[in-house]
Amino acid sequence: MRLRQETGLTSAKAVPTSQLEVVKQTEGSSRAVGGIFVFVEPAFALSPGHDGVAHRTVDVVVVGAGGAGLTAAITAKEAGVKNVVVLEKMAFAGGNTVRAGGGFNAAIKADYEKAGIKDSPELHASQTLAAGDYRGNPEIVKKLTALAPESVQWLKDHGVKFQDRIYQIYGGLHPRARNPLGPRGSAYIMALCDVCDKLGIPVELETKVVAVLREKPFGGRVLGVQIEQEGKVLNIRARTGVIVCAGGFAANSKLCGLHDPRLEKLGTTNHPGATGEVLNSLIDLGAQTTCLDYIQCIPGGLPDGKKYPNLFTHVDRFIFTNLKGERFIHEDARRDVLRDAMLAQPEMIAWTIIDADGFELQKNSKGPENEAALKDGTLYIGNSVEDLAKKMKVDPKVLKATIDTYNKAVDTKKDPLGRAPSMLVNKIAKAPFYAGQVTMKRHHTMGGVVIDTQARVIDRDGKIIPGLWAAGEITGVVHGTNRVGGNAMADIFTYGRVAGQSAAKAAKAS
Repeated sequence: MRLRQETGLTSAKAVPTSQLEVVKQTEGSSRAVGGIFVFVEPAFALSPGHDGVAHRTVDVVVVGAGGAGLTAAITAKEAGVKNVVVLEKMAFAGGNTVRAGGGFNAAIKADYEKAGIKDSPELHASQTLAAGDYRGNPEIVKKLTALAPESVQWLKDHGVKFQDRIYQIYGGLHPRARNPLGPRGSAYIMALCDVCDKLGIPVELETKVVAVLREKPFGGRVLGVQIEQEGKVLNIRARTGVIVCAGGFAANSKLCGLHDPRLEKLGTTNHPGATGEVLNSLIDLGAQTTCLDYIQCIPGGLPDGKKYPNLFTHVDRFIFTNLKGERFIHEDARRDVLRDAMLAQPEMIAWTIIDADGFELQKNSKGPENEAALKDGTLYIGNSVEDLAKKMKVDPKVLKATIDTYNKAVDTKKDPLGRAPSMLVNKIAKAPFYAGQVTMKRHHTMGGVVIDTQARVIDRDGKIIPGLWAAGEITGVVHGTNRVGGNAMADIFTYGRVAGQSAAKAAKAS
């Protein structure tokens, strides 16, 4: 599978920011995707009780080519499933993973001991459950945090390289995140697409899953999927079953607005395909759902569509201020608290402020965005705090007083706004200084289908739906009311692995 990045290293045409696109090839009458040819079988009956024919039969269908879907497909293949296919409705692989900052939470003993930090999978679990107001499933969460270190190693074994440090990500509540080397979340996708190539796993792009097919509307096993591909509606039979990793619905403004009217007019950090159709299909066949009302926002660009800076990854490095240059929230708060505080600001806009050391720290992951914002004039730079204030059009005395008060809090380990002492480490003191405006954007939908610890989807009666697994943002049992920053990567790769293992086990048993 050949990939093209926005860097243009192998590209013949421009692609959207932070997106990867698989180069499709065509040869003869066979259909080839990513250099892997897909053979179309003769039609035959799906199964008794279901109308239609199967135009193709595979062992396992994976819906979605994001981090969870690619991980599930690779894991299933490596565990012995012979015929796995990944279906992706967009023209590029990666889902929301390619747009993510890439921070991965895992309590790895060697890492936190090296950093002199107290941590454990048990602490990770307890913080995750508490942050979600105990709406997450305890057993699901405990398994996630226990297996997250293994998931990091699994990614390393499959070509992902990580930076040699851990930190507290924005909304992360504890310093246990690590970033991949390379272009943020895209680093994961590039590595996993290479593995799919090596294992002969086809990733079929521009293939929309219309419905997940089941023997009866609310009973029986899952049989496969119905797709739209090249203008045709086709059925794919799945001998073992279907793994759904189709993501959330944060790009669907109307659906989000039904759950929280404040959010309908906001933009989104998600790719345009995150609209929830497959979730609706699972609901239609009887899947149980939970936490659909909880939708997370994070700071993003202003509605004018210009390039915007990203200065808020490392919580110990930045502060938020209002349009007057005054802090209004402790920056290490839960993401839902941060969302509500920013949405309460005039015009729902805030400033993010960082110094030269903090800016340098973010160059690996956020450098291209910030350089683009500098050229676009949306990232302001000042040789002094007073100089920065003038460019921000705020009172220099107010901004200086704000930063002086914050720096004093670093010295005393006492923040008037309640920032934790562990996050009062670095002063904003080294010139040049940087500032950029942000507003909130819809980022992550915490709700989705209910799964068990084996990633099997549960129906409304609390029973397992045979032949159906799910992982990633389409599930709703991990994060509860509020997702901890850095836990999305842990979730998609860990439960992507669990789903792949479970499907492989089912294949061997059949």
